[in-house]
Amino acid sequence: MTEQITCERTGAALATNLRRANSPWARFRGLMLAARLAPGEGLDINPCGSIHMMFMRFAIDAVFYDRDGKVTKVARRVKPWVGLAFGGKGAKGVLELPAGSTGDLAPGDVLIRSVSGSW
Repeated sequence: MTEQITCERTGAALATNLRRANSPWARFRGLMLAARLAPGEGLDINPCGSIHMMFMRFAIDAVFYDRDGKVTKVARRVKPWVGLAFGGKGAKGVLELPAGSTGDLAPGDVLIRSVSGSW
């Protein structure tokens, strides 16, 4: 099964192959030491209200969202090694996406999750 995330306002797909980081280890590791994110790939870290970019090899776009899937902040092209991003008030999770993939996504937009494929 493949999880997808789209923006309700525009219908634009933000990620067509989203992985979830649910365990403490997966949340801690995130994308550290990963080679890259391919177009359409992403990582959903929940719970998470802020990120750091230590040990990262590439820039990302970070989309923070609240418990209802409403975007609280979009941090674009967060730099590897030195970047930090905070989700703002109410942030409960973050989508880590390839740099440049968030288009005109803005705080207040609603994220829609869908699952495709078979078991």
